Amino acid sequence: MPNIKAAEKWVRQSEKRELRNRSVKTRLKTLFKKAKNGAEMAAAPAVESQLDKAAQKGIIHPNKAARKKSRLAKAIKVTAAANLAAANSPAASRGNRKRSTAKK
Repeated sequence: MPNIKAAEKWVRQSEKRELRNRSVKTRLKTLFKKAKNGAEMAAAPAVESQLDKAAQKGIIHPNKAARKKSRLAKAIKVTAAANLAAANSPAASRGNRKRSTAKK
């Protein structure tokens, strides 16, 4: 326990900040994972905004926010390219053809 009265207050303040920062960090991780795995284009700007706000408040380092935003954009780009390739592949279009019922 601290001997100085001000130090006791510092401990209380540190505990409050730690709880608040931890909740923000875990929420950021969840948002990032959902946006990355779902690869939704609409979710990306919201996640980037939350990362910027956390960096601005000092909860995470600004470089970490930039790195996360870059990796999210890269993951979305890769997923979008994979979805486009799957949609344009010949195997995907086979199921759409109608069978001819006329006998030859």
